[in-house]
Amino acid sequence: MGKFDGVLFFADYDDTLYNSSHTVSPENRTAIRYFMERGGRFSVATGRAHRTFTPQIEKEDIPLNAPVVLSNGAAIYDYAEDRYLADTRLDGDAPAWLAQLCREFPDLGFEAYHGEDIYVHNPNAVTREHLSRVGGAQVLAPIGEMPTPWSKVILQQDEPYLRRVQARLLSLWGDRCEAIFSNRYLLEMTAKGCNKGAMVDRVARLLGIAPQNLYCMGDNQNDIPMLALAAIPFAPANCAREVRDWGARLLGSCDEHAVAQAIEILDGVY
Repeated sequence: MGKFDGVLFFADYDDTLYNSSHTVSPENRTAIRYFMERGGRFSVATGRAHRTFTPQIEKEDIPLNAPVVLSNGAAIYDYAEDRYLADTRLDGDAPAWLAQLCREFPDLGFEAYHGEDIYVHNPNAVTREHLSRVGGAQVLAPIGEMPTPWSKVILQQDEPYLRRVQARLLSLWGDRCEAIFSNRYLLEMTAKGCNKGAMVDRVARLLGIAPQNLYCMGDNQNDIPMLALAAIPFAPANCAREVRDWGARLLGSCDEHAVAQAIEILDGVY
């Protein structure tokens, strides 16, 4: 019996486990392995899709022993079994929604995810920086020529602009989709009810994890639904003000091995 038997820890990836130097620190990897070797289940809940997160596992030598939540809650993938446990899609009207939004907000850029492919409309500086960070090829195409269905869409511009887009989107179709920030420049759309919280809960139930033994860490608005489930909701010091104001327990920044700090706290709890 290990001291962390029956304990599940989910961490956000970018700017939480993955630091500002675009790597997972040895300190975090060592702490995760310590946690796992003593019975803990560790996984990641990320906005990245299967094609943009999968290369990170080998590149960063990320220890995992529970299914991963991908695409901001649009999917669950079990890397041990190499299969999706959940793979959701946006409403079939989503292309029409995006066409209307782009008419109303002509400076808006977005990425639409279809299977393993990324289709791009009106790329801007945010789009280019994001695609450079996550890697892989993308296809520039008119909205009407993008194949469907889409698993998610990432809307891109500066924060004040996206706040207006978010308000408009939710006023029109908030009963049919989620629209939540993963950072100040990325507004993510998934199917209604498909967010990190819902999918982390689904994984916890699948693994038979009691609510008091579920822990989560994240840095932005899209992490709050899973933080709300956690016995202790952790956040790195570099988190968005919304997470800070919400009441997450702040640790060091993502550059100070925040995940390792959280595991050290759990070592004292158990």
